[in-house]
Amino acid sequence: MFGIEAGLLAILVVALLFACLFEFINGFHDTANAVATVIYTNSLKPNHAVIWSGLMNFLGVVTGGVGVGISIIYLLPVELLIDQNIYHSIAMVMAMLISAIIWNFGTWYLGLPSSSSHTLIGAILGVGLGYALLPENTIGLAAVNWEKAQSVFTGLLLAPLLGFSMAIALMFLLKNSINKKLQRIVFSEPKKGTVPPTWIRLILIGTCTLVSFFHGKNDGQKGIGLVMLILIGILPTIYGITSIKDFRKLEPEVTSIDAIVSKIDTIGLGSSEESQINSIKSNILVLQNAFKDENANKLEIRGAILSISSNSKKLLQSENINLSSRDKKELGLLATKEEKGIRKATDYAPLWVILLISISLGLGTMIGWKRIVVTVGEKIGKTHLTYAQGASAELVAAITIGLATGFGMPVSTTHTLSSGIAGSMVANKGIKNLQSGTVKSIALAWVLTLPVSIFLSASLFLLFRWLIG
Repeated sequence: MFGIEAGLLAILVVALLFACLFEFINGFHDTANAVATVIYTNSLKPNHAVIWSGLMNFLGVVTGGVGVGISIIYLLPVELLIDQNIYHSIAMVMAMLISAIIWNFGTWYLGLPSSSSHTLIGAILGVGLGYALLPENTIGLAAVNWEKAQSVFTGLLLAPLLGFSMAIALMFLLKNSINKKLQRIVFSEPKKGTVPPTWIRLILIGTCTLVSFFHGKNDGQKGIGLVMLILIGILPTIYGITSIKDFRKLEPEVTSIDAIVSKIDTIGLGSSEESQINSIKSNILVLQNAFKDENANKLEIRGAILSISSNSKKLLQSENINLSSRDKKELGLLATKEEKGIRKATDYAPLWVILLISISLGLGTMIGWKRIVVTVGEKIGKTHLTYAQGASAELVAAITIGLATGFGMPVSTTHTLSSGIAGSMVANKGIKNLQSGTVKSIALAWVLTLPVSIFLSASLFLLFRWLIG
C-alpha cells in the first residue's frame, strides 16, 4: 500500500486511529455541551438528542471546508511541515496525538467542560516549542509561527467573552420585551419528566441544531487538520500537495507572483529583504520546473509554495518595499492567503479525510454525554437552568462559533457555551447566582489546558526525537 514498508504502514494506521479517537472524544466531550440544554429541559429524549446532534455535527464537518484546520497547522515551523525525515514527522504526530488524548479524556472523566480546541492547539504549540529546543534549530523560539498563534489565541479568548456578554444582553432583552405571562413560562425551571410547551421545544431544538452544526464546522476542521498533518508527515510524496493536475492550474498565479516580485527595486534594501526576494525567485524556479515534470516531488513543491508564501508575507510587512498598493494586494492574495492563490495546492483535504473525521465526531457525540450535561444544567449556577437561559446560551454560542468559522478562526465550543450559561445565570440573579466551586474548577481546567498540553506535547516530542536518534 502506497509503496511504503510494513512498519511505516502500521504507524500510519495507528496514528489515524489515534486521530479518530481524539475526534471521537471531542464528540462526547465538547458536543455534550450542545445537547445539554435540550436534554436538561426535556425538549428531546437523550437518545434522540445525541443522534440528532451527531447528524448535525456530521453535516457541519462535511460542509465546513478546511480553513480552521489549516490555520492551526501553520502554528508549526515550516521546517517541520516539510521535513524529509519521516521518523521526525512521526515523532511530531504521535507527541501531539498522545498528549491531546490524555488531557481530553482526563477532563471528561472528571466531568469538567474543558476545551478540545485548547488541548489540540496546546499540543501543536508544544511540538513547535520542542523543535525550538533541538540543536539543529538555529533560530530559537522564532521557529514557532507566533503571528499565527496570536490570531488563534485572539479567537479563543474573544469567544467566551462574547458568549458571556451576549447572553446577558439577550436575557435582558427577553425580560424587557415579553409580557409577564410569557416570562413566567420561559424563566421557569424544567420539571422532571415534564415536556415544555411545543414552541419552547422547537426553539431549544433549533438552538441545539445550530450549535451542533457550527461545532462540526469549527471543531471538525481541527480534526481534518490533524489528519492532514499525519498524512503529510508520513506520506509526504502523496499528500504533500493536492494532485499534480490541480497544481498545474496554478501556473498563471506563479507567473504573476514572479512578475510582481521582479518589479521590486533592490537598491537600498537590507540583506533580509534581498534574501527573501532571492528565496522567492529560486522557489518560483522550482515550481516552474515542476509544472513540466510528471514525477515532480510533492514535498519539494510544498516546501517551495510555503517558502514563497512565508517570504512574501515578510516582504509585504516591510516598509522598504516599493510596490504599488495594487501589486501588494495582488501579491498578498496570490501568495499568502490561506486556501487562495498558490496555497490552494497545500491547503486542502481529500474527501475521505473529511468523511472519516465527520463520522468519528458524530459517533462520539452519541456516547458519554451525561457527565457534562449535569455540570452544564445544574452546577454552573445555584439555580437550575431555565428555558430562556438554555436558549440564550445556545443561540449566542451558535452565532459566535459560526462567525469564527467564517473568519477561519478556531474557537472553543465548550468555553463559548459555558460562558453563555454563566452569563445567563448572572443576568437572572446577579454574580452571586454562580456556583463558585464549579466555576473555579472549570476556570482551572481552562487555565491549565494550554500549559499542560504544551508541556506534555513538548516533552513527548523531545523524548521521541531522542529515541529516534
